[in-house]
Amino acid sequence: MSLWLWLLVSVVLAYATKLLGYLVPARVLANPRMSHVAGTLTIGLLASLTVVNAAASGTAVVLDARIGALVAAAIALWLKAPFLVVVLVGAAAAAGLRLLGWP
Repeated sequence: MSLWLWLLVSVVLAYATKLLGYLVPARVLANPRMSHVAGTLTIGLLASLTVVNAAASGTAVVLDARIGALVAAAIALWLKAPFLVVVLVGAAAAAGLRLLGWP
């Protein structure tokens, strides 16, 4: 199959998934369990995306300045710093580690 066919299939599937979301009855969405599941899934997906982006380069696992930035940001979060401070701490940690020669 050509790339354009796969692209078209993915577009149709994405649109169908979005359309199915509108067809879910409101009483199902009002259920507190559904809110809890949706919140938990969001956190899990964001955490996995963060780890993959911080520890992978192509198909290899790498330990570089991104890991140090992630650890620094996690410590800032643990200390209950505001989000902007967490981002700045992570960026500063990555810059500092790269300045020290860590790839």
